[in-house]
Amino acid sequence: MASIAFVLLCHKDPDAIVEQATQLTAAGDCIAIHFDARAPAAEFESIRAGLRGNDRVTFARRRIRCGWGEWSLVEATLLAVEAAVAAFPRATHFYMVSGDCMAIKSAVHAHRYLDSADVDHIESFDFFESGWIKTGIREERLIYRHWFNERTHKRLFYWSLDLQRRLRLKRDIPADLEVQIGSQWWCLRRSTIEAILDFIRRRPDVLRFFRTTWIPDETFFQTLVRHLVPARDIRARTLTFLMFTDYGMPVTFHNDHYDLLIGQDHLFARKISPEAKELKKRLGRLYASGRSDFRISNEGRRLFQFLTGRGRIGRRFAPRFWEADSTLGRERELLIVTCKKWHVAKRLVGAIRHVTGVPTIDFLFNEENTPLPDLGGLQATLAKRTRHRRALVRMLFDYYGTDRLVICIDTGNVDLMQDFHADRATTRILEIACRFPDAYLAGHARRVGLAGEETTAETLGALLPTIRHDIETDSDRIRDAGFTHLHRIDEGADEAGNARALAAFLSLDEDAARVLARTPHLFAD
Repeated sequence: MASIAFVLLCHKDPDAIVEQATQLTAAGDCIAIHFDARAPAAEFESIRAGLRGNDRVTFARRRIRCGWGEWSLVEATLLAVEAAVAAFPRATHFYMVSGDCMAIKSAVHAHRYLDSADVDHIESFDFFESGWIKTGIREERLIYRHWFNERTHKRLFYWSLDLQRRLRLKRDIPADLEVQIGSQWWCLRRSTIEAILDFIRRRPDVLRFFRTTWIPDETFFQTLVRHLVPARDIRARTLTFLMFTDYGMPVTFHNDHYDLLIGQDHLFARKISPEAKELKKRLGRLYASGRSDFRISNEGRRLFQFLTGRGRIGRRFAPRFWEADSTLGRERELLIVTCKKWHVAKRLVGAIRHVTGVPTIDFLFNEENTPLPDLGGLQATLAKRTRHRRALVRMLFDYYGTDRLVICIDTGNVDLMQDFHADRATTRILEIACRFPDAYLAGHARRVGLAGEETTAETLGALLPTIRHDIETDSDRIRDAGFTHLHRIDEGADEAGNARALAAFLSLDEDAARVLARTPHLFAD
């Protein structure tokens, strides 16, 4: 059965470290601690005193001063790893954690998970091809030497980098290594750890190379594991749940995140807020609880993106520069059907095509696989369609040889509707208002990844009002946008009222409009 030796890098809060180590070792696992030498010696002594007598705890043989982005973080990790290997000969796995990490599963669950597959868990993606680095310097991390810390000596850091560029002092990457990159929060088998320690004793050239790379904790272990271990034995993921904001900052978890955290398909999470006392208490009891009934919903990242994205919807009143001279044509009529329930809009649009013969296109700006003719590649991706929206629709008018065209757009795309409304062509909009019972919203949340099959009723209950409010807000924005020709049919309205709206929208006689209003199962889910 798996036995974990945790490798803990920390730099503050001695009491919390003692508590963390006590909680993790209470279930039979072990821990090796490196406490940053930048912290006062008295704090380190208080940690040693608090853990004295616990034979499942060991310490790195020396403390070093650590700096973000520096080799010192890797060196500190290696010192703690060496201490763990020597002190805990029965440990089968070595799991890297920080003082901000806490278990979100029990030891029983963690051990069973690790026993289920004989693999290493570490993010490791091709440094040059993966696009893992989102901002800042990229290949310069490797091909130039870095002696200064960008955060503490910014001017020296960039002066040194610029000097090496001008003098063409590029260096070679060790020829037998394919540099990988990924999160530093890994869980490796004992055989892999021993292979790494043996490798660095034999290859001082590799150590010299990584000592002067920038942010080596994201490349050192990731590269060596791929170099030493067959790909079939590696899972390129971290078992520690972490998220980043769109500003590149780690998301911090608070007291109300307990249910979300334990529902993720991970064993640990970071960062836990120091002020989240209740969350830390509940998670602290969890690891030694013996619990095994975890319901994995794994909706955390999508849910975070959904909730943080609310309120950021901007409006664009002026056309983009590539659309400045693009118009659909003054004599043309664009008919937009907008509805949050796409299947309802598609049913109505199909009926419109059958009754009127007007060409129709489904959600061309929302669904990648919407059938479209070949328009020279402009239709290839959603990004291209949206970026060149007027040009795309003008080409569709030309392709079908028509002056009237019906398209579907999601209710959230008010900016697209406004853009077409500003064109010289006549734009008519039909909003289809539907009912959204809780069961439908719950299914919608699962379909789009905001919830999983195992999401608790309590979590769903808190989420559904937010989704319902977003739908209502979209409808309000449509009605507040000042569209000249806005019409509306409603699931709760009578047939005559919906027929009048359809007649006005499509310029139809009353009989034809009634046929459309009677479309079989129009509002059915």
